[in-house]
Amino acid sequence: MQPDWIFGALGGLMIGTAAALFLLVNGRVMGASGILGGLLDGSGRTNRAERLAFLAGLVIIPALLALGMGGAQTHATTNITVLISAGLLVGIGTRLANGCTSGHGVCGISRLSLRGLVATMFYLFAGGISVLVFRHLLGVI
Repeated sequence: MQPDWIFGALGGLMIGTAAALFLLVNGRVMGASGILGGLLDGSGRTNRAERLAFLAGLVIIPALLALGMGGAQTHATTNITVLISAGLLVGIGTRLANGCTSGHGVCGISRLSLRGLVATMFYLFAGGISVLVFRHLLGVI
């Protein structure tokens, strides 16, 4: 089996385990956009430390793994305008969908949520259309 498949399976297992533990311990869905949004809009004041720890782990753990394995390969563009635009579009889409792929895709589908399934289908469709337009038609990525 190729290492990419093994790393993908391990990553999926880690995300699924974290989502299950978050739900069992907190009684809430592990949606990264909701966790971040609660910090930004002030609605998450009561569990601010927990939210910050989650977000820190979201950034620090992959960085440590990349350092330990000699860096991470990415095929992202070096065009800063495209990267900023992509981030803004993902943020807007997340707000429009009332959640992100971790909330709808991982947690929603695993709980057999129709809303999570529909949102995930739209995320995947929008991602496919974006690649078609920005890579194949416009050539910017």
